Amino acid sequence: MASFDFCRSLIRDIPDFPRPGILFKDITPLLASPRALHIVLDGIAERFIGEQISAIAGIEARGFIFGGALAARLNTSFVPVRKPGRLPAAVDRVELVTEYSRDALEMHRGSLHEGDRVLVVDDVLATGGTASGAAALVHKQGAYVIGYAFVVELSQLGGRERLLPVRVESCVAY
Repeated sequence: MASFDFCRSLIRDIPDFPRPGILFKDITPLLASPRALHIVLDGIAERFIGEQISAIAGIEARGFIFGGALAARLNTSFVPVRKPGRLPAAVDRVELVTEYSRDALEMHRGSLHEGDRVLVVDDVLATGGTASGAAALVHKQGAYVIGYAFVVELSQLGGRERLLPVRVESCVAY
């Protein structure tokens, strides 16, 4: 079985979660498999080796899992992008609309430097709203988004198109 096919086999469908009509892609079985986790992390890291990434911006919550491990593999810093009220110091904030609701994201001020090259990481790309919000935070600090990386991409929801022309990588697409 090809590597990403193995990962796909571990992702389960949960109908009507978090609300009726949504088919949720549950990656927790993938996280429970050391082999699958290594496949995903190595697969993403290999695509960005040599890109001189200054920081990984990981989106709460599962973007922390992949983003932190990728930062270690790519020898760069990790910057958490959080929901409101969860960071203790001064923050930059952006309002956004996701596939489920209106929300906001925050990042500590001064997390990035002018001209930094940032990779935005999350578990799932759906409509691209959350990733776009994270990018807005990166730009507020004078840095550049050089790419987006996701474990799962829900292609029919058009998130990739929303993030273009910036590079978008995913491991498993539906």
